[in-house]
Amino acid sequence: MNEITRKLLVIGAGPGGYTCAIRAGQLGIDTIIVEADKPGGTCLNVGCIPSKALIHAAGEYETIAGAAEGRSALGITTAKPVLDFAKTIAWKDGIVRRLNGGVAGLLKKAGVKLIAGHARFRDGKSVEVETQSGAQTIRAQAVVIATGSEPVALPFLPFGGRVISSTEALALTEIPKKLLVIGGGYIGLELGTVFAKLGAAVTVVEAAPRILPQYDAELSAPVAKRLSVLGVTVLTGAKAKALVADGRALAVEGGSGEQMTLDADRILVTVGRRPVTSGFGLETLDLDMTGPFIRIDDRCRTSMHGIFAIGDITGEPMLAHRAMAQGEMVAEIVAGQRRAWDCVSIPAICFTDPEIVTVGMSPGEANGMGIDVKTDLFPFKANGRALTLEREDGFIRTVARADNHLLLGIQGVGAGIAELSAAFSLALEMGARLEDIAGTIHAHPTQSEGFHESALKSLGHAIHI
Repeated sequence: MNEITRKLLVIGAGPGGYTCAIRAGQLGIDTIIVEADKPGGTCLNVGCIPSKALIHAAGEYETIAGAAEGRSALGITTAKPVLDFAKTIAWKDGIVRRLNGGVAGLLKKAGVKLIAGHARFRDGKSVEVETQSGAQTIRAQAVVIATGSEPVALPFLPFGGRVISSTEALALTEIPKKLLVIGGGYIGLELGTVFAKLGAAVTVVEAAPRILPQYDAELSAPVAKRLSVLGVTVLTGAKAKALVADGRALAVEGGSGEQMTLDADRILVTVGRRPVTSGFGLETLDLDMTGPFIRIDDRCRTSMHGIFAIGDITGEPMLAHRAMAQGEMVAEIVAGQRRAWDCVSIPAICFTDPEIVTVGMSPGEANGMGIDVKTDLFPFKANGRALTLEREDGFIRTVARADNHLLLGIQGVGAGIAELSAAFSLALEMGARLEDIAGTIHAHPTQSEGFHESALKSLGHAIHI
């Protein structure tokens, strides 16, 4: 059995793992990274990137279909569009392959050795990797666990056949005529919206009283309205019960206890994700856990010396950019730098239609902590740029301390608002106050003016409302 010794070993080449390895290589650390699948992890291969590609394609198709049906207010008419979905999928796959190659190239440029295979811990300093050419042992001074997460299946709806996870949904080669989405969170609604725009009859089954329960009702309301316009049926307070009719339908209990049977070509289960903690010998280590997650400190150190953990396996929020920031920090710690996790906020984006951005505290969260806040929003129906884009649904909202006007949170919902997430995050990280936002010149006409106007409104002198 071959044996390799390195200073740093990273298990998992997802966003957190490959970022950690690349940064370590830049710092001159002798680094090796092991990945059982393609580099890039869930986000690049079967998550963030392919889903956003299909969201874009579906949006383009819906715009053309609307023009063909005479629904364009711009005076544009066209013939009914024809969708070659296999070609759409090929385009999406091409983007993924290009980025796969990019990650592999960046690892090589940083001097990191990438090994394809399944790693399994032998002890806290070594792993055995099953590769195509045989078993290989890797020993390292420091180890980073970055194994990510996987979709959660329901006990009575195991994945297979008509029942699919987001992974299979992103690989479909045909548009299902009837799609049932179990779970009205961000993954279910993103993909449900895609297929609704492409012509599928979509029904969403959500057990909570409303969709997107992780966001406050003010933010989710414009999304619910848009789903109605798209013809998506939303059943809230409803629970999936069992497959019936030889798996061709689903028994559902409605919010009032009524029983119904829903036919489906595909049943997409999106009820959450769980950390990948099995299959790589984690049980051989003596690591402290927090529920299903590995417990870490503010330097991503686990309870065992020399072992770090980053990304989804360490808990919420399960976001690629959180994992990337953790990975960069850990690499610098291994290199001897003084670093600690001291971020004020981590932006979260829901790529529904319209998009949702949240940074920091919501009004409810601040009030729950006993903080007296000033909060105001500026609606896009009063924003010139939003009107020119035919998308006046949504708003930008600021949450600030009432006593000193320090920004505690910024939220927004609207078309393309994801691109404002960096501005929102920067404001919180820089310790901005309402007066700082009000005193910053925002370009006109842009949707970012809603940020400016929201701050002005809280200060008592909004201009355009």
